[in-house]
Amino acid sequence: FMEYVVGRCDFNSSDLRDMEFIMSYYYNKLEYSRFDSSVGKYVGFTEYGVKNAEYWNSDPSYLAAMRAQKETYCLHNIGNWYSNI
Repeated sequence: FMEYVVGRCDFNSSDLRDMEFIMSYYYNKLEYSRFDSSVGKYVGFTEYGVKNAEYWNSDPSYLAAMRAQKETYCLHNIGNWYSNI
């Protein structure tokens, strides 16, 4: 793969406060940018990633949608995971 995006939830319970949503962006196996719900915004790790992070962070509605992913993506899927163990 040349470019790919990985969304993941880190958690140690089904409580929303114990969850973290992370969306990482990679190019050529190098992570260039990341959204972390604990930070609440994008962070860039390369020159290209910093430019993307600045652009994404400048859009309040886009940031609000990403912040909501902790509840809509993580809480839902982790609840399903716990109900099956």
